[in-house]
Amino acid sequence: MSTSEEADEPDEPDEPLWMLAANVVQWRRWGEGGQGLRPGTKTFKGGTKVYVFDTLDGWEYCMVVGRPRHTRRYVQEYVHTRHLHTFRPKLVRSPAVLRTAEWSRFWGATGEADAAGAAPVLERCARELRSEQWPDRPHPEPCLCHECLTLGGG
Repeated sequence: MSTSEEADEPDEPDEPLWMLAANVVQWRRWGEGGQGLRPGTKTFKGGTKVYVFDTLDGWEYCMVVGRPRHTRRYVQEYVHTRHLHTFRPKLVRSPAVLRTAEWSRFWGATGEADAAGAAPVLERCARELRSEQWPDRPHPEPCLCHECLTLGGG
């Protein structure tokens, strides 16, 4: 019977993977002209640490693994890059994250260098995407969006 018990257990990943760690923005603009504010994203609370293991549509969307609002289990989710900030390379050893992610584009001998090179590119891309969303619309008063909070304008 130990054979059937072993078959039911998920395989543990053998080695750690390089991923990018990032945080979900505390507040994001939404709605007509970006005048509304919402905390975090629909899936993740603001400030949640997520692990980026792939990008889509150039750099516009990221496939991330993180803990959502209403459960302690890790989930995969596509998140718009503009809703993330503070990208940094991270060697992930957590079995739960590795089981959920299963692979990373930063895997292999050059994983650390690839992740370290992608972090500033994604950070710049996220900042540009946030500023392009409502380029000629004023921020709501008082504004709690990521730019206003980091620049001290809100």
